[in-house]
Amino acid sequence: MIQQTDIAIIGAGPAGSIAAALLRRAGREVVVIERETFPRFSIGESLLPQSMAYIEKAGLLQDVVEAGFQYKNGAAFVRDGQYTDFDFRDKFTPGWGTTYQVQRAAFDHVLANGAQKAGADIRYRHAVLAADVGGNKPLLTVRDENEHTYQLEASFLLDASGFGRTLPRLLDLETPSDFPVRGAIFTHIEDGIPTGTFDRNKIRVTVHPEHCHVWYWLIPFSNGRCSIGVVAETAFLERYQGEHTERLRAIVAEDPGLSQLLANAGWDTPARTLTGYAANVKSLWGNRYALLGNAGEFLDPVFSSGVTIAVKSADLAVTALLREAAGEQVDWEQDYARPLKRGVDTFRAFVTAWYDGRFQNIIFHPDKNPAIERMISSILAGYAWDENNPYVAKPERRLSSLEAACAAF
Repeated sequence: MIQQTDIAIIGAGPAGSIAAALLRRAGREVVVIERETFPRFSIGESLLPQSMAYIEKAGLLQDVVEAGFQYKNGAAFVRDGQYTDFDFRDKFTPGWGTTYQVQRAAFDHVLANGAQKAGADIRYRHAVLAADVGGNKPLLTVRDENEHTYQLEASFLLDASGFGRTLPRLLDLETPSDFPVRGAIFTHIEDGIPTGTFDRNKIRVTVHPEHCHVWYWLIPFSNGRCSIGVVAETAFLERYQGEHTERLRAIVAEDPGLSQLLANAGWDTPARTLTGYAANVKSLWGNRYALLGNAGEFLDPVFSSGVTIAVKSADLAVTALLREAAGEQVDWEQDYARPLKRGVDTFRAFVTAWYDGRFQNIIFHPDKNPAIERMISSILAGYAWDENNPYVAKPERRLSSLEAACAAF
């Protein structure tokens, strides 16, 4: 017998849980298929303030606030001893200016628990084996935690499977990203950073002292621990031999400032790697399904945009579904894919400018225009969909013009 539900969601990460909570607030029946057991490790720990609006809209703000995560009000950048930072409260776009830096195992569990309390049926250790989207209703073949197989039919299907990319893989939707193949080596450490020597309210992004396209993240948590990672093209990372932790420590040792900051660190957790994470798809939607967050496209971790794009996509998709339920005609390309891509393309322009050096030259320039700095701060805070901001409306042109102006002085 085929099981029935209103909306099926693949994945209980931020996109899936926010979508489920939003749908439940509208009275829709939701089944979430999650292949793992929560809490489970994930990266993408530094949230952007824009994401708070969707957490609040989904009714999960109190859950997140009470979880005790590390407060975050901005981002700091370091290169060759130069330091610059952005305070997200001082920005062009109205809205949240603060957020949190989170251990994703705990954060994702908080959101999923909130969605469950709202009435979502989250089925942990259930894996999607096949998807049939050729009929009037999507049909999933699912294997449960006891290795039993069943089928689940829904009126609409949302894929929020993240890097698992369930529908792109099963339906042959994947296309190559136009970014070079990069990888990351990362871990969590007991950071041992002396009080007063480090602003724990900001993520710190450090440029490698010799290679501008190699960078480190340092994300402080509320319990004296940090997430530390390095991102580079795979050819660079392959120069380093040994276990992943040895490789990461060797690369960290190449930056004097970072080495000094972490001189007393306890490297107590084996490092992990992620390679070739940039991804794209032929389309973000199809017959009665849509792809959310990383399941559709992932750019790069440098500006911590992943969770914000994920929860933005959840809100856009749920808004379209609720309009359909109200009898309106929805064009999923016009009403979902294009609006989502506008913000993604803004982030894309900034990521490209980071790696080719233009954005680095801009932010480390000694003479800054406060009005322009607030516009850039807005985008770094996640407000990449605010087309009143000139750096959203025409990001590539504005960045190139600003970098040229910086070079002239």
